Amino acid sequence: MITITATTPLTGPPAWAVLERQLFDLMDQSVYPFLERYTHPDGSLIWNGNIGGSEDDFYESFYNWPLLYLLGGGDDLLELGVRGWNAVTRQLTQAGRVHKEYARRDDQFHQAESDIYFYLLCLADPNRPEHLERARRFAGLYMNEDPEALNYDPAHKIIRSPYNGSDGPDLSVSEGRSYGYSPGMARYGLPHYDIPGITQIEDLKDPALARRMGEAMEQRMSRGDVAANLAVTSLVTNAYLLTGDEKYRDWVLEYTDAWMERARQNDGLLPDNVGLSGQVGEYIEGNWYGGLYGWTWPHGFYNVQMAAQVAGSNAYLLTQDKGYLDLPRIQMDRIVERGEVRDVRGEHMSLGEHWIGQFSALGEQRETFLVPYRYGDAGWFDYQPMSPIYPVSLWNLSMASEDWERIEEIRQASGYDWNRVFSFHTKEDAGHEQPWVRFLAGDNPTYPEEILRASYRQVCRRLNLVRGDDEATTHQDPHRWQHTNPVTTEALIQLTLGAPQLIYNGGLLMSRLRYFDLSRKRPGLPQDTAALVERLEANRTVVRLVNLSPFETRDMLVQGGSFGEHRFTEVQYTHRTSEYPGATEAYAAPPVTEDARSVSVEGSHVRVVMPPATEITLDLGTAPFVNEPSAALPW
Repeated sequence: MITITATTPLTGPPAWAVLERQLFDLMDQSVYPFLERYTHPDGSLIWNGNIGGSEDDFYESFYNWPLLYLLGGGDDLLELGVRGWNAVTRQLTQAGRVHKEYARRDDQFHQAESDIYFYLLCLADPNRPEHLERARRFAGLYMNEDPEALNYDPAHKIIRSPYNGSDGPDLSVSEGRSYGYSPGMARYGLPHYDIPGITQIEDLKDPALARRMGEAMEQRMSRGDVAANLAVTSLVTNAYLLTGDEKYRDWVLEYTDAWMERARQNDGLLPDNVGLSGQVGEYIEGNWYGGLYGWTWPHGFYNVQMAAQVAGSNAYLLTQDKGYLDLPRIQMDRIVERGEVRDVRGEHMSLGEHWIGQFSALGEQRETFLVPYRYGDAGWFDYQPMSPIYPVSLWNLSMASEDWERIEEIRQASGYDWNRVFSFHTKEDAGHEQPWVRFLAGDNPTYPEEILRASYRQVCRRLNLVRGDDEATTHQDPHRWQHTNPVTTEALIQLTLGAPQLIYNGGLLMSRLRYFDLSRKRPGLPQDTAALVERLEANRTVVRLVNLSPFETRDMLVQGGSFGEHRFTEVQYTHRTSEYPGATEAYAAPPVTEDARSVSVEGSHVRVVMPPATEITLDLGTAPFVNEPSAALPW
């Protein structure tokens, strides 16, 4: 293994490095007020209400704590993350919502949100026996290895119901189901727009019409496969990453290929529903749209694109075949080509609260580029801003010029400055992709400091919310904990790993770099060290590393990719040629002079030794997605 030792003295600590370590330190401590306010001594959440269908929200409460550990957060975050997952699983099992440590039956749009917690635990500690056993068992639920959970039909290559899990598929079609009006769903709109007598969401206040809508949904959405089930590919990919067993890769490719063929037959657009016979539109009058969490359902493209992005990236990771990225790419292209510059004040948006950063950047200017998110019998509707996570995540994987050009096309059509940074924290812990890519383009040099300060403010705000929550033990809001969880990782993922936030509904952590502390034999940046990925290109990664400690040497590994999937070909770096710190009697150190050095690597790891108060910039030749991926630790 190549070892490089930093020799450049840190004569002036960069502001971004100081802010980065301050953010780590702040969040390491911030979890304790949250635990004290919202959890029982065993780690379970304080809750006295009906859980209903909110089991995913319990897991989401602290899903990103093992992610912070992975990045370089405190040692205790891993055990707190394991403790929280186990406590919530016991809690939901006692409530009858979880069986064999997995949801009995849920839609994958929601189940995938809670599954990312488990994936991050596995990546943080892949050698833990219970993680390995659970990963095999959970994947087996969709490979018919559990006789109680025959979720998959290998003949038609479908998951047999939109509602699936450890109890198997729910294939029942009941009479008299009701789908009534609720304020929470009112802002999203109707799930179907062709039901006689129902033209607006307020019509569902009528019990008879609510039953009519509920019965239609039961007939259309209770059987067969839906695009949202593509999130299951992460559950099975996770098992492959831990075990290397080829059966998991085979299943992911078989299932993804089947959906890609259905999309190919539909001009590239993913149909959102498939009947038990394998026919698209079997229960929806032959329509390719109208399935659960599909094109007509509230959010539309937002839901479908998440599923496409997750499945396409998993298949790409497992095969190194870039053709799989066409699955998410084509969905975006079909939407962007229908985009228009519109006044946001005249649009009803089912995800309006998601665009706070873009709307803030618009200021007094209210016109910007909007794309249609939903499709029904009357055509495309629900125009909203393009979610930045999708084009940026795709480009970050492909590094293709066409994917960067799509980002530029969207930017140039937008009515606001992409360089601006606003302090906000969405449920997905994302939304700052625009100023980040402008930093990578060389057009936004202060972004690292600005996003770290914005993140610091968000942690402080959430700690104030925790301290002031007088209803912490009595509230009936299953999203309360997500709104007050003080850990935010978007900035750290971007700056240290060179990647956008993971796709929230089931995405694995896909990144250009990852770090390991060799002295403590654990994942993450060592104490006192900071990292900044300054450039990303198809075959090049530039990262600046800083050791802020004037006392301790830090010893680390830099890895190509979250799963060692990238190979470094060479590394260029600067080496000090002048004397330092100079003579004892000198009033000042002599000027620092350096020369450029280069060394061949041809591997997934570079060891970097950081003496006290030193820095180094590594220009890493990178061959992306050429190695077999694995969650294994490098020692």
